[in-house]
Amino acid sequence: QAQAGWLQHDFGHLSVFRSSRWNHWVHKFVIGHLKGAPASWWNHLHFQHHAKPNCFRKDPDINMHPLFFALGKTLSVELGVKKKKFMPYNHQHKYFFIIGPPALLPLYFQWYIFYFVVQRKQWVDLAWMLTFYIRFFLTYLPLLGVKGLLGLFLLVRFIESNWFVWVTQMNHIPMHIDYDKNVDWFSTQLQATCNVHHSLFNDWFSGHLNFQIEHHLFPTMPRHNYWK
Repeated sequence: QAQAGWLQHDFGHLSVFRSSRWNHWVHKFVIGHLKGAPASWWNHLHFQHHAKPNCFRKDPDINMHPLFFALGKTLSVELGVKKKKFMPYNHQHKYFFIIGPPALLPLYFQWYIFYFVVQRKQWVDLAWMLTFYIRFFLTYLPLLGVKGLLGLFLLVRFIESNWFVWVTQMNHIPMHIDYDKNVDWFSTQLQATCNVHHSLFNDWFSGHLNFQIEHHLFPTMPRHNYWK
């Protein structure tokens, strides 16, 4: 599931086939049938992220501020001055691993993706998603029963969620986070991204998103070329 996530990311950025139409079609198959999520939902969120990375109220990837975490130097100071306390932020480095990585996919994303497609009437995406759940149900129900099926599904989503959050946070959250200052696009991308050490394992584990700077500057570039 984690590797299918990096794969759909490639198709979503049109970086596999020369034809945009082929990329879009295979993207729907990979994220819909292999992962059970809607392509329209991913496009809606991810394109906003690439347009304004780490810009508060414009990048959906940092919507966790200030409900759960105090992000960035400027926003954190602002919260302190206004004395807006949603959580015990001085302990966020401890509770991050409890409510962040384990909960994002199995709890929040799991219901929100269905809400998204129904609200926006994305019926084609919903049909692709249902093929994933039907296939999963038919494959594992005879082997595991209802409780085993649900247990396996939650276990997979729990592991995938940790994996996903570790990768997506390590190359963005340490960087500059603030309101949109309307600086030029190039500078915006560089301020919000950092790379992680290049190795055979890191490249595989992160879907080459350890080359986050290169990815944000050249989002349609095939991932195996980032190192160049």
